[in-house]
Amino acid sequence: MSETRFGQNLDKSTQEEGEIFAPRFNAEGLITAVAVDADTKRVLMVAHMNAEALAKTLETGEAHYWSRSRNELWHKGATSGQIQRVEEMRVDCDQDAIEMRVRVSGDGNCCHTGRRSCFYRRVSMDQNGEARLTKTDMAFTG
Repeated sequence: MSETRFGQNLDKSTQEEGEIFAPRFNAEGLITAVAVDADTKRVLMVAHMNAEALAKTLETGEAHYWSRSRNELWHKGATSGQIQRVEEMRVDCDQDAIEMRVRVSGDGNCCHTGRRSCFYRRVSMDQNGEARLTKTDMAFTG
């Protein structure tokens, strides 16, 4: 386990306006992490981090997540080559979500489908009042 320490049990004012990083993990010990392209600010993917993944990300400058499906630490790109180099990390107002501005190595994709972004489908209503998905980004990079 990492040596990185996070603040704990802050009052609301310090949590929202202070300089102490005290991420608020949910009941499962996870925090939502949003990876966005450092240049375009386009959302690339959403994943989760536990304290170990967050600490490793801060220590190495490369995104680490907690895989809920595999129940293990996941170094993004370790097998695919799609390493996410973190240029900047931000936390939301109540410190329960992380935004990371990243540069992706390898083929530049982030989605397991081979796309740059996991958000390649638009949700809209059809004339029958049913929600439908429309692919908006068929581009595969690399």
